[in-house]
Amino acid sequence: MDFFNNDPFEAWQILQKVLERRGNPPYIIGGDLDLSGTPIKSLGNLTSVEGNLDLRDTPIKSLGNLQSVGGSLYLWDTPIKSLGNLQSVGGDLNLYDTLIESLGNLQSVGGDFNLRHTEIESLGNLTSVGGYLYLEGTSIKSLGNLESVGGSLILKNTSIESLGNLQSVRGNLNLIGETIQSLENLTLVGGDLDLQNTSIKSLENLTSVGGTLGLRFSQIKSLGNLQSVGGNLDLLGTPLSTMYTKEQIRKMVDVVGKIYM
Repeated sequence: MDFFNNDPFEAWQILQKVLERRGNPPYIIGGDLDLSGTPIKSLGNLTSVEGNLDLRDTPIKSLGNLQSVGGSLYLWDTPIKSLGNLQSVGGDLNLYDTLIESLGNLQSVGGDFNLRHTEIESLGNLTSVGGYLYLEGTSIKSLGNLESVGGSLILKNTSIESLGNLQSVRGNLNLIGETIQSLENLTLVGGDLDLQNTSIKSLENLTSVGGTLGLRFSQIKSLGNLQSVGGNLDLLGTPLSTMYTKEQIRKMVDVVGKIYM
């Protein structure tokens, strides 16, 4: 939409008239599409935007047939409640404090995904987030089909009860004080993993923590399949602290840092 830099909405209206004459076929925008602050109500038969899509401060209620955004998607101050047919966002998707209730067909977000303080209750078909995933202040109880998070996973003040299909978090994962009972399918945390004051009794399938593993005052009784900890291992006040010595723990797990018991 660079052909009308001074008035992108005028360019948009001209484009829609051209498409209307052609029977409103599906179409793709090759670069960025900035319609922020305009009175746009429909994307027509738009199926893909290869760059960023900015719909901030517009009255649009639906993304229509849109299936993919190659860059970031901005939806602040819109009445949109569902992402509908959208399957992928290559960049960031920030839905903080929006009216969003459903992720629709969304499967992947390549950058950071912010759902803080939304009414969202399920991640639906979402399987991967390339950056950080913020779920603070949501009522989500399970991560469902989500398999991987490329950055940190923020779950502060949530109702989370299950990690679902989650296998890897490349950044930090903080579950301090959460009601979660099991790590289920989780095998890798690239940063710090904090399980202080949780009722988790086994690390189950977890094999590697890249940073510090905090288990202080948890109910942990088994390290499961854990093979390596890149930082410190804190077992203070756990059943494991009375079952093994530091030397025995080091024979079971490769701990780079200190062990606290």
